[in-house]
Amino acid sequence: MKKGIVTEYKDICFFCGAPAECEHHLLFGSGTRQLADKDGLKVPSCNKCHNMGQINERIHENPMAEKLSKMLGQAIYESKIGTREEFRRRYGKSYL
Repeated sequence: MKKGIVTEYKDICFFCGAPAECEHHLLFGSGTRQLADKDGLKVPSCNKCHNMGQINERIHENPMAEKLSKMLGQAIYESKIGTREEFRRRYGKSYL
């Protein structure tokens, strides 16, 4: 996993603490995944928490988890990179 700005523990799943097998971009869809990658807005994840677990255990295809992921991505952006207005211009909307 390329360096993210959310956690320093790149080998541990951000959600459950299991060994990380992939990365989850906190902002995704409609071309935002690439921007999130450039901004470091991603976290290590195990496959179960990312997209292979039961619907209530994973981020993708779970509407509440997806919304919380995007809110966290924006909060990290605003705390470490730029303002809310800059976030809106870069990502096209605000999740907060």
